[in-house]
Amino acid sequence: VQLVESGGGLVQPGGSLRLSCAASGIIFKFASMAWYRQAPGNQRELVAAITSGGSTNYADSVKGRFTISRDNAKNTVYLQMNSLKSEDTAVYYCNAATPTWPWGQGTQVTVSS
Repeated sequence: VQLVESGGGLVQPGGSLRLSCAASGIIFKFASMAWYRQAPGNQRELVAAITSGGSTNYADSVKGRFTISRDNAKNTVYLQMNSLKSEDTAVYYCNAATPTWPWGQGTQVTVSS
């Protein structure tokens, strides 16, 4: 199994980013997927999850600002992040909704003016 995250960067508060995670080595269309993040000194936390059927759930801190989606034809899960805040700064990772596979390298998101 390989998970490759991309799309992070430096953005000003109020800005937007779209993260992508390409998965290989799994039957992606049957997998419930999730995005996680880890800020310095903090534990990794669940940000958003999406089932194989497309149902979603979000951490309270990102509800109304982030949207998780998936493209089964591309074995890819996305995280659209709008109205970014400084507290969203973290390394973002994808994995199964119950973390099962080796973690990828993550993608750094920095929200700063």
